[in-house]
Amino acid sequence: MNNKLILRIGVFILLAAAITWSIFNRDIVNPANIQSLIQGAGVAAPLIFMLLYIISTVFFLPGSVLTLLGGALFGPVFGTFYSLTAATLGAMLAFLISRYLASDWVNKKAAGRTQQLINGVENEGWRFVAFTRLVPLFPFNLLNYALGLTKISFSQYSIATYIFMLPGALAYTYLGYIGKEAATGGQDLIQKGLIGLALLAVVIFIPRLINAFRKVDFLDVEQLKSQLDSKQNILLLDVRSEADYNGEQSHIEESTLLPLEDLKQRLNDFESYKDKLVVTICRTDKRSSNAAKILSNAGFENVKVVRMGMTDWNKHHYPVV
Repeated sequence: MNNKLILRIGVFILLAAAITWSIFNRDIVNPANIQSLIQGAGVAAPLIFMLLYIISTVFFLPGSVLTLLGGALFGPVFGTFYSLTAATLGAMLAFLISRYLASDWVNKKAAGRTQQLINGVENEGWRFVAFTRLVPLFPFNLLNYALGLTKISFSQYSIATYIFMLPGALAYTYLGYIGKEAATGGQDLIQKGLIGLALLAVVIFIPRLINAFRKVDFLDVEQLKSQLDSKQNILLLDVRSEADYNGEQSHIEESTLLPLEDLKQRLNDFESYKDKLVVTICRTDKRSSNAAKILSNAGFENVKVVRMGMTDWNKHHYPVV
């Protein structure tokens, strides 16, 4: 056993032990104890706070509590800066730990659904990081380690993490600030409360904007023809209307008609293809790109769009029915 492998195993055991301890002793690490420790640190309080935040990120402790506490202790501006910077540094450290400890092993072992998921993340790049940072449904601490298993650029990961966690960090920090103001009888509480609600509304709305810019993975008609000829297991969805499907441009024999307007209602019909290749096609690639986004958001992991659709297919004089 070489020294590099021994070091990896040692770091992994240490990390697993620390995470296990933190999970079973969360009652010890409570906001009151943390607040008392930070308030007694004097000028070193910001550094102590950030160090605790970094440790909590690496060891799966709840960061939202610390973000609220940062607002109460340091105010909305400095609290946001300290929380966001520390959360990003902790996320970067977790990412590097995961990449160093397990990425080689995952690359050798990953296959099928796991590999397709990794490929999908890597194709999206920073957009995937941005989307997951803005959507609170994704567990922050776990996601840091999971993304380390992919080949996403460390610089893209770090920059996207810092930028796209800002809205949530600001909103939660401001809520912590409002909580302290309410407890101490601060002024203009109604106005501050409305600002807090507005920030939360922005956090909820922003993911919709980001989703509009998510990358679409295109497939040229030559590639599609080759895959169809080789009898690969592909679900080819033609998302035009029925009139266009049987109209002047005709359609590809292996395709399944599913108009874009009906796609959301019929997603369950294609559940078995969530981990397989799904290709969308239309007259050009506008409707098919919208269809691809719907499918990706519904959990389909390998969705591609035929570039210039049936227009390009017919230009190549490929067979239609």
